[in-house]
Amino acid sequence: MSELTVDVTSAPTRPWHRLRRSVPGVIGLVIMAVLLVVAVLAWLGVTPFDPIAQDAPNRLQRPSGGHWFGTDQFGRDVYSRVAAGLANSMLIAGVAVALSAALGTVAGVVAGYIRGAADAVAGGVANVFFAFPPLLLALTLVSVLDRTWFTVALAIAVVYVPIFFRVARGPVLSLREQDFVRAAVSTGQNPWATMALHVLPNISGLVIVQTALSLSWAVLTEASLSFLGLGAPPPAPSLGSMIFEARNVISIANWTMIAPGIVVVLLVAGLNLLGDGLRDAFDVKGRD
Repeated sequence: MSELTVDVTSAPTRPWHRLRRSVPGVIGLVIMAVLLVVAVLAWLGVTPFDPIAQDAPNRLQRPSGGHWFGTDQFGRDVYSRVAAGLANSMLIAGVAVALSAALGTVAGVVAGYIRGAADAVAGGVANVFFAFPPLLLALTLVSVLDRTWFTVALAIAVVYVPIFFRVARGPVLSLREQDFVRAAVSTGQNPWATMALHVLPNISGLVIVQTALSLSWAVLTEASLSFLGLGAPPPAPSLGSMIFEARNVISIANWTMIAPGIVVVLLVAGLNLLGDGLRDAFDVKGRD
């Protein structure tokens, strides 16, 4: 998995204008805006049908004006379920990445700036987590926790904390040697204030880019857990569980798998394109 680096000697200027000139970034922004609107409406209950209401007489109906994406084997409206599943996936991925970004970034800044025992301990813990495949680690954590949407998000967050730790720690090692940081230290400024006022703002672009990329990974992880039956518990709709359930009827009702599958692809592609645009906007470089 590649890491991100940024030139700490030159802060990005007007990143929004750079993002607007990035074709991948604009495409990703449009895709995410559309999906976010659909998810918010579903979260507010604005869907054509109840996502969990069964209607046996209308089971396995093809897409039509009444049911845009058709119905599944229980007569449930596929569009309404896809919209609700999208909202749940975005909620879980968003909470997971927010937690991992906050914890990992703070730990990386503190370890990189203070060094010593704090750096050694935090780095050792991060290396232990990196030794496990992300999905296997998430599976292990979910299986030992009471399964709710928040515990799923928490399990995913634990997986991605070490990534943010490494992304933050590397630039901080260089920033702590910069003249403006040394000047703040020489004036007697508290180390915590120096980290908050001078170090953290200079890696904010890097963290934003990593957040967009991690969101796409978190979406795939959540969909994988749901596909394996370890996502948010029923009756909450989930894109991964919808794909799993559609396996039994795909030969006669392929729309039950196509619709959630396309939404997963669009969500991941939109986040990756947006991440590429943000990478250009903040002048962040990839490093293997």
